[in-house]
This record gives sequence, structure tokens and C-alpha cells, in this order.
Amino acid sequence: MKQIITYIGLLILGLLAYACEPIEDRMELGNTITADQLDITATPVIINGKKSNKVVLDNKSPVLSSWDFGTGTTQKKTDTVLLVTTGTSEIIFTGLNPEGTKITKKVEVTVDELTFPVPLEWGYLTGGTERNWKWDETAPAVWGNGGYLGNSAPAWWTLKEADINGQAPGEGIGAKMTFSLRGARLTKVKSTGEKEEGAFSFDMTKVTKLDDGTVWAKGKLTTRGVTVLCGKSPNEGNAPVYEYDIMILNNEKMILSYAEPGAAAWGTAWFWVFRAE
Repeated sequence: MKQIITYIGLLILGLLAYACEPIEDRMELGNTITADQLDITATPVIINGKKSNKVVLDNKSPVLSSWDFGTGTTQKKTDTVLLVTTGTSEIIFTGLNPEGTKITKKVEVTVDELTFPVPLEWGYLTGGTERNWKWDETAPAVWGNGGYLGNSAPAWWTLKEADINGQAPGEGIGAKMTFSLRGARLTKVKSTGEKEEGAFSFDMTKVTKLDDGTVWAKGKLTTRGVTVLCGKSPNEGNAPVYEYDIMILNNEKMILSYAEPGAAAWGTAWFWVFRAE
């Protein structure tokens, strides 16, 4: 009987010891590498002999991946992304070593043509890298209100560039906005030198049409963390505006609009008129 009890005790101890053993395989940390040792490539897909804007990203290094291709990021070791401008672009790779250190390397990619469709507005806003926009002082008015779905620029209460400081100090003459392709960043620079930074995006599928099918606004521009110059709605207690209808956007001019909540045709909308520097 004593032998049976001893055996049972040993069996219990054995089971407890087994339960305490880790069941997963422990991965040994790999060697730390430097940026010069990275084995990464960014290769445009060739279409009809030309480098397209579809780019294959590939990381063969023993590090975790983070690719910043300008208008977005991906954490995949291998991925395919679309660039939005022709010419030479810079892709920034950040690798994470097993012990936690980060390494960064830049890769240049040249695109011959936008074979795969992307909104041309990326190029208009940023010029391929970054572009400054300011009030269009050549226009009859640069800011004010008018009729939603009726007007396409300030028409009722209108202000010129010289009057803007009365509504938004430092955001009139001498102020500008910088739209940067890298990270889709928007920087508002006041005439005092003060800067406000944020980001932007747009959706060109959000088209606003009139009853007869005519396009009134060809898309939406959204900002985050910062508004455009004098970006507010006076009838809503000067609330900041972060989403704008795109009336016109090309290499030279940008006209934006914002309709007050609940506005129907000819309800109150606000308009901004800018030009590229």
C-alpha cells in the first residue's frame, strides 16, 4: 500500500513538472543588422516597355517591415502599391530589428507614366512633391457665401484677400498652405510665420450633381488637424470646417465649398478661392 501511495505521489509531481514546462518553441533572436545591410527593393511593373506606377516592394532582410510610399504605408514584407505621380519618388523603409532597434533606408523609384488610374488631384495639389497654395487675389472675391448647388464662387457676402484678417487673423495676405505628397501632409502657414500642421485626403467618387445631371462638385477634400485658410463656418459659431466640396482643382486654381447642415438648393454655402504659387 505504501508503494502505491509513493507511486501516485511521483506521478502527480511529474504531471506538475510537465505542466510548468513551456509548450511553445522559443525563437532565438536573430542578428542585428544596419541600414547598409538591408536587402530591399522597390521595382516598378513594366508595361509596354515603360515603368508604370504599380510598384512591387520586397524586403528580404530579417527585420519587420514598414514602407512609407508617400500617400500611404504598408507593413508587409512584400506588397504592391500604386504611386500617384510620374517622375522620381522616394520610398522610405523602416525596419525593426529583433531586439527593438529601428533602421531606415530610402529607395528611389522612377515612374514613366500613370498606367494604372489614380486621381490626378494628387499631382495638382502637391506638384509631385509639395506645392504652395494661397488666396487668388486676381478673383473678384476669395471667400464668402453663396447658394448651394447654385453658385460656384462667393456671391452674396464676399471678401477680398485684404479683408480676410478681420475674420481669421494672420490668414489673409502673406498666408499660404503647403500640400505635401509625403504623408499627405497639410501645413497652414500664417502671415506671422505661425504654422498649423495636419493631413489631407480626398475622394473623387463623391460627386455632387444637379437635377439635370450637371456636375456641380467633382469630389470631396477632407483635412485632419488643420483647416484651409479661414476654414470656418460663421453661421455655426465659426466652427472649423474639415470637409469641402471640390468645385475646381487643376494646376492653377482651386475652389472649395462647404454647405451648411440641411442646406438644399440655394441654401447657404461657403466658398474658398485659391491659386497655386
